[in-house]
Amino acid sequence: MYKRPRRNRKSAAIRNMVEETRLSPKDFIFPLFVIDGINQKEEVASMPGIYRHSTDLLLKEIEECMELGIQSFDIFPAYPESKKDKKATESYNPETFYLKAISKVKSSFPEACIMTDVAMDPYSSDGHDGILKNGKILNDETLEVLAKMAVAQAQAGADIIGPSDMMDGRVGYLREALDKAGHTEVSIMSYTAKYASAFYNPFRDALDSAPKAGDKKTYQMDPANLHEALIEAELDEAEGADFLMVKPALAYLDVIRLLKENSNLPIAAYNVSGEYSMIKAAHEKGWLDGENAMLETLLSIKRAGANIILSYFAKEYAKLYK
Repeated sequence: MYKRPRRNRKSAAIRNMVEETRLSPKDFIFPLFVIDGINQKEEVASMPGIYRHSTDLLLKEIEECMELGIQSFDIFPAYPESKKDKKATESYNPETFYLKAISKVKSSFPEACIMTDVAMDPYSSDGHDGILKNGKILNDETLEVLAKMAVAQAQAGADIIGPSDMMDGRVGYLREALDKAGHTEVSIMSYTAKYASAFYNPFRDALDSAPKAGDKKTYQMDPANLHEALIEAELDEAEGADFLMVKPALAYLDVIRLLKENSNLPIAAYNVSGEYSMIKAAHEKGWLDGENAMLETLLSIKRAGANIILSYFAKEYAKLYK
């Protein structure tokens, strides 16, 4: 045999030289949860090793991560029911703790990239990403709320806003609102192909943001559809998105590849809470080697074409990398 592929696998040194897919902490955005108060740290029951932090402890967490090489963070707020209403008005209240937390993080770590989430569900008494009326989500009325939210987050110091609501036309609407408010430098990472997935439940536990009634299938994408993602991507790109995101990642590697092959924009993938938690749970039961399963998972997402990976494994990976 003249061709023996195993020759390129015979040692770690050679395997490293011919490695096609490489990960580093710079590839990651680390999602973090912030809560009101001081010296508060609460583990998310369905996400072992992931915590809600008050702002003072969040700063310490970010400092540790940056020392490990992680440079980018997506910060999500967890609000009590008492702060929620049908139109998510707390989301753009200048005195709300989330906006103050963003400002504190950005002033403390100006070199960090801070991403924020634009959707109504953390602030909505209905638990939906848009305004609910007579059992329906109102698309255009929701855009007005999202625009106020995005501008408030930009004013607080966000570098990237992440509209995760899946309303039609929201990227263009937010781009115009940001530009009119003088935030032309603030980027938009659109949740372009966000599917109505069963893998979000631990995240909803973390924020207590599950819908009070119904589901999100009228605005999040049908898991059966692949090429519909191209429609969403074309619209988002035309409306001014700077990045396109696929969410979740593992069950949608084909969607990541499809967008990578059809767009020149950077592609992000969200390795979501359920994907994280099932590996952690299997590891705790001794059914999987959690560390190797994590590495294989993250490599698969990068190999599929993601330039950027949002993952709750980011800190754990960075420790191994270092």
